[in-house]
Amino acid sequence: MSRIMKRSILATTIALVSTQAYSAGFQVSEHSASGLGRAFAGEAAMADNASVMARNPASMTQFDNMQASGAIQAVLTDINVTDNTLKQNANNVAPSPLVPAGYLVAPVNDKFSAGIGLYTVYGVGTDYPDNFLTGYMAGDTNLTSVNLNPAVAYKVNENLSLGAGLDLVYATAELNRHFGELNLANPSGKMITMEGSTFAAGYNIGALYEVDQDIRFGLSYRSPVQLKFKDGKFTDHAARSVTGGGTVNADLNIELPAIIEFSGFQQLNKTWALHYSVMWTDWSVFKELKATSPKCDKANGVCFQKSEKYDDAIRWSMGSTYTLNNDWTLRAGFAFDEQAGKSTLSIPDTDRYWYSAGATYQYTPKLSVDAGVSYIASKESHFKERGSEQLAERSFTASGSATVVGIQANYSF
Repeated sequence: MSRIMKRSILATTIALVSTQAYSAGFQVSEHSASGLGRAFAGEAAMADNASVMARNPASMTQFDNMQASGAIQAVLTDINVTDNTLKQNANNVAPSPLVPAGYLVAPVNDKFSAGIGLYTVYGVGTDYPDNFLTGYMAGDTNLTSVNLNPAVAYKVNENLSLGAGLDLVYATAELNRHFGELNLANPSGKMITMEGSTFAAGYNIGALYEVDQDIRFGLSYRSPVQLKFKDGKFTDHAARSVTGGGTVNADLNIELPAIIEFSGFQQLNKTWALHYSVMWTDWSVFKELKATSPKCDKANGVCFQKSEKYDDAIRWSMGSTYTLNNDWTLRAGFAFDEQAGKSTLSIPDTDRYWYSAGATYQYTPKLSVDAGVSYIASKESHFKERGSEQLAERSFTASGSATVVGIQANYSF
């Protein structure tokens, strides 16, 4: 494959996943349409198609034949923020993205399996009107990551399988802030701009334990990933931190938190199965957004800084699968996505409730098609924020919901 084609594929993927996929914090759960239909319950213990490798690499030992899966999901958001102090509304502040994913799993022999996946785990995007009067705190915020995940799995015995993989992450970040009320003659004018890209690496490991052919449990761990945006571009349009203003090279570090997931699956009879998950995310490591450069001489080397208040969070989910006949499989699920961080204009986080349904149609013995839909309801959030110590604190209210729809094809070779 030519270098130009590789770059084009990567650029297309980045563009598709460039906004928040409406999970706690800035986590992206949308890895498959089949998982979407059960609110991603039981993902670390499932084995219905190749996409399960994204949540537990050990699950690859469950496949007898090579299988490829490709999915795309649309996240239709409706998030609105009201500035209670200045009496101004900002509607649809989180654009609606498409989230693609692709997987290939291949058994090498009766013990070893290998696979590769391309998907995203973290991303956030908010886009306020340029003339929003608190634009110096809101503006545009965008963090995108794409994860290339090669993995292997080994079946230790009839009951236990182990798996491990690499997380090769490419990430881009962009931030724009506007003057707002700081310059009423030009409120939509840009105050600062920051952008950069980076490569980073992490790993994921997992175990799958089969009590018998009807009961299995999965446990997986995804390591933290240190994103180090070196020599990103910081532009000070207002000359607030850079003498004379202009563009300088700046560094920005962001840690993508670790994830641990425990899942269970039980086939109750020929038609009904239950599955469930508990997923913990180490959100407390996310403490601030801070860009630094010695050329930001008016602010002691700090170009931009924004404190964040995040705590570790848990996502609970449960679901059921019903095998209607040889052609149709139906599923449904519910999840509670616990709020990870204190709501801010850039990330208006809150508790979320997932209501999901989906189906699989076995088109041919080798080809199946999945479809899923989730309605995500969020609690209304009330919070206060200030742009700096010199500015008065502002009061805000954020509310909204999202609908996620997805489709996926799975082909066994």
